[in-house]
Amino acid sequence: MTRYIFITGGVVSSLGKGLGSAALGALLQARGYKVRLCKLDPYLNVDPGTMSPFQHGEVYVTDDGAETDLDLGHYERFTGVPARKNDNITTGQVYTEVLAKERRGDYLGATIQVIPHITNEIKDFIMEKEGTADFVLCEIGGTVGDIESLPFLEAIRQFGNEVGHDRALFIHVTLLPYIPAAGELKTKPTQHSVKELMSYGIRPQILLCRADRPIDDDERRKIALFCNIDEEKVIPALDVSSIYEVPLSYHAEGLDHQVMDVFGIKDIANLDLSIWERIVRRIKEPEGEVKIAIVGKYTNLADSYKSLNEALIHGGIANKVKVKLKFIEAETLEEEGTDSLNGVHGILVPGGFGKRGTEGKIAAVKYARERKIPYFGICLGMQMAIIEAARNLCGIDDATSSELEERGSHVVGLMTEWETDAGKEQRSEDGDLGGTMRLGAYPASLTKGSKLAEIYGSNDISERHRHRYEVNINYKQQLEEQGLIFSGLSPDGELPEIVERDDHPWFIGVQYHPELKSKPFEPHPLFVSFIEAAVAQSRLV
Repeated sequence: MTRYIFITGGVVSSLGKGLGSAALGALLQARGYKVRLCKLDPYLNVDPGTMSPFQHGEVYVTDDGAETDLDLGHYERFTGVPARKNDNITTGQVYTEVLAKERRGDYLGATIQVIPHITNEIKDFIMEKEGTADFVLCEIGGTVGDIESLPFLEAIRQFGNEVGHDRALFIHVTLLPYIPAAGELKTKPTQHSVKELMSYGIRPQILLCRADRPIDDDERRKIALFCNIDEEKVIPALDVSSIYEVPLSYHAEGLDHQVMDVFGIKDIANLDLSIWERIVRRIKEPEGEVKIAIVGKYTNLADSYKSLNEALIHGGIANKVKVKLKFIEAETLEEEGTDSLNGVHGILVPGGFGKRGTEGKIAAVKYARERKIPYFGICLGMQMAIIEAARNLCGIDDATSSELEERGSHVVGLMTEWETDAGKEQRSEDGDLGGTMRLGAYPASLTKGSKLAEIYGSNDISERHRHRYEVNINYKQQLEEQGLIFSGLSPDGELPEIVERDDHPWFIGVQYHPELKSKPFEPHPLFVSFIEAAVAQSRLV
């Protein structure tokens, strides 16, 4: 029998519903339960694939090729359960599906309405998870009171009534702001948020109260009284120094115990949190420090590189060092030169779209290559390494990508067709942007004896992709003659997946996104190796 936990948020956005959901999932796993997590997003976009990272943060990609909300990355990193295409749904997807059914005549002439047709579609999405786990945790995006969230709230209200209160639990994440002038935390925003939620027919059984300082017993009693909730189910969700402390913090405050209590499950003390204790200990007690420069084009919003940031931290955990990130806007290197790279122990150029900042990224590649500083290029970062070598080593002065320039030698070009499990995919330059990239997990074959094969411990890998442009295989020989080795190709040998230098301590570019599969308890081997090389570099400085 599957039990369902719905997590809503109030007062303000960015309270950490996704992180709280992921941490609770980890706690339930630690008790021996099988969990699954999903996200209901109220925006009208079909998916976040065409959104600017400044608007929505990173786009998280699943093995089966879905472009999803970044919270699914939290879910995977905390539970290790691979996210799937049907673990994230948006208002855009819901309406697209309902309207397609209406056009086919599936509703037999009925007038299509938000209730019941839209809400039924949402409930069907949730019910698909029945039997797949002991607990399904379902996060509702946005903030209670937002007009776009109403169909989702109505749907989960109905769903809770239909499966029964012994199988549905509502957790509300809210904020207790501290007012310096008054010298106290204020409970009124929480009271109003719960009142708003209850006006939709949903009474939360547990409150997660975000605060930057301890919540005393009087305040918890006040919240419980005015929100019609048991005092012990008002759970402080206090700020911590690392997100990987959150499972331990929530357990210490009794969150998982209260969930067991609501469901009437006997609370047998058989949970094992040693893995999280070890991770937190590694983070808090590092044996050294390395500085990594991230040369990107969305550096003003850290969430644009969320999975990347975390994967670097995971590499630090594996190497017992603190990883200090230095974000450098690529355009700055174009305007001011590369002095801002001085003193770093590793340089990483991540993915991105469009021409802006690409010359700065190419400058960063050259800096790392010439000064023998560990370099990691991901997606566009690999393509910039190809262009830099073509220009500066092969003498192809007009080397570029068709994404950047119509003219020139296109050592990187638009991919117009590729094979998937479902058959051949095709696109044109003037076609839709959404969902038309090479998305999801694809295999690659590594050259035996290469650095990459040594790092992976295998000659065959599968990694997640998200890109439209590919390195032109026709330039392979020229580039390899200059030391840039194509050590990983698609199984048919047509698409370059990995390049590395044999005259450099650590210089690797990959077309895929390894950060999407890294976890604190299972760091991705490329990030472990990169940080290990940065540690070695730090000893030379």
